[in-house]
Amino acid sequence: MIDLFVCGAELPPVDIAVTTRSIVASALATRDYQDVHHDLPRARELGTPDIFMNILTSNGYVERYVDRWRAPNSEIESIELRLGTSNFPGDTMRLTGKVEAVEGNRATLSVTGLNVRGAHVLASVVVRRAA
Repeated sequence: MIDLFVCGAELPPVDIAVTTRSIVASALATRDYQDVHHDLPRARELGTPDIFMNILTSNGYVERYVDRWRAPNSEIESIELRLGTSNFPGDTMRLTGKVEAVEGNRATLSVTGLNVRGAHVLASVVVRRAA
């Protein structure tokens, strides 16, 4: 367990294999029926080399990553994220995180998900410790 209420604490990196199955399944599970998440010919027609991961899946991976390290007496209060480059089948996304600030019972973490093209997701996660 890592104490997320120590400024500067770093979370261990986690690698996530991105597969066609994981992209399609997670898009369907989040009810995101945009064709770029499951239809290869349509994705290529729109200018991408393959189908790609949706934002709800990226958010879920960020949440799961932080949730793995938070203490039982804490909870994720908020996640703000922005996407950069896409995650395509065959990519590996490496998640890393760091505690950037601690104020009272709240810790703010930065989480980055990188693939071979650069940053896929940049997130700010606030974890609240129970009083």
